[in-house]
Amino acid sequence: MSFYAKLEAAARRNDTLLCVGLDPTPEACPVRFQQAVKTSISETESEAVRKCQALLAWNRAVIDSTSDLVCCYKPNIAFYEALGQPGMALLRATIAAVPTDIPVLLDAKRGDIGSTAAAYARACFEELGVDAVTLSPYLGEDSISPFAAYPDKGLFVLCHTSNPSAGAFQRLTAGNGRNHDGNDLLFLRVATEAVSWSPAVGLVVGATYPQALADVRAVAPDAWLLAPGIGAQGGDLEAALKAGLRADGLGVLVAATRSVTQADDPRQAALRLREDLNAARAQCLAPSKIEAASSAPQPSPVQASHRDLVTGLAELGALQFGDFTLASGKRSSMYVDLRLLVSQPDLMQAAAAAYAQELAALQCDRIAGVPYAALPIGMAVALASGVPLIYNRKESKSHGLGKDIEGLWQPGERVVIIEDVITTGGSIVSSVELFRVAGLVVEDAIVLLDRQQGGVENLRKAGIRVHSVLALGDVLDLLSETGHIPAEIRQSLGLSVSAGENR
Repeated sequence: MSFYAKLEAAARRNDTLLCVGLDPTPEACPVRFQQAVKTSISETESEAVRKCQALLAWNRAVIDSTSDLVCCYKPNIAFYEALGQPGMALLRATIAAVPTDIPVLLDAKRGDIGSTAAAYARACFEELGVDAVTLSPYLGEDSISPFAAYPDKGLFVLCHTSNPSAGAFQRLTAGNGRNHDGNDLLFLRVATEAVSWSPAVGLVVGATYPQALADVRAVAPDAWLLAPGIGAQGGDLEAALKAGLRADGLGVLVAATRSVTQADDPRQAALRLREDLNAARAQCLAPSKIEAASSAPQPSPVQASHRDLVTGLAELGALQFGDFTLASGKRSSMYVDLRLLVSQPDLMQAAAAAYAQELAALQCDRIAGVPYAALPIGMAVALASGVPLIYNRKESKSHGLGKDIEGLWQPGERVVIIEDVITTGGSIVSSVELFRVAGLVVEDAIVLLDRQQGGVENLRKAGIRVHSVLALGDVLDLLSETGHIPAEIRQSLGLSVSAGENR
């Protein structure tokens, strides 16, 4: 699963935008962890190892007590490097202690070019296995592109930091990038350029500078913003969220470290901060404000992260508009053919990431692709999510092992169905019945496109919850908005469209 898919899934599941930093030092380590280590390790262990064992116990206690209150953890590599080789072992063990459904953002602030940047990227993403990293933009796009070569990772580029002297360079006058006063400032040039380098780029903007957050949001409307400075640094939470939130209530990752990790009760500190954060978020998204904006033309509700996927499908020809004769002889003004995804790997990867985002919120041991169109999609989702794939055969096999279900599985395991399009839901029901007879538990299905023609309700009656990445009405609105279809075609289509006879 990509970093942003995992991040948004965790944010929605835990109802939070809180990111807790994990920056332990021996001096700040609570006495109870130091004492526990003294009685549990050998006298022959070095003092450095003793310190790191205590710090690991501290980190694990913070993670265990806050994992249902956060959407991300952010260890700063400097605190681990300063402890030598035992410190790097501590970092690896800390990363391993984070639940797999919560992303890890390594605060490393790397910035170099060529083979050096590529080596840094390998160290972060392959050796340490983190989901995202902070980067310095000073050397330009050359220093970021080796990290962007890992498309499932998140890249947070330093833009306007929270330290007192941040403005010494970041607020210098530069071309292309204007703030609310109309001035050309370097940090806005950084924001404008950086988000054009890769869709994986987010920006670091300190919560101690709400106006800078607002200015950056204006030039980077869809990017995630990492906002350190809440808590010990005194950032104004409500002002920061008001300035930086996206319309979907996401887009700001609020980072807090000492105010949580050094509290007497880290869970209570994180809980209070999450409650304060959600109260401020609710105020920023108050109904009166939404109603005030409702008179203006509204964009399609398709998630920002899925808009390129929808337009890509239209440009691929997977969504076609005209006059079609289907296999049944019926006429239709729209045809959906997601089989074409196999011929465009980058679009298949984007679709798989969208499925994986939905999958992250569900409990399952296996996913199952519905034959035949969803089989390659299912394989892509398995690669994106790490969840094993099985599938049922459409025709009984009379030779070999005679299996009706391919892949490894055991009765009692939970299976989530992967389908491309849902109309009536008939093909899903057929697969589910076969899996249930075999002793598998099937209660959920994920589809890329819901044609909104009764399939969701039909499956609900069969005891299956449907999780749709896209709804057809929203897709049509977006394609009308982007000019891929004329408004009059959108109006004439309504929801009376067809995706073929085999659904």
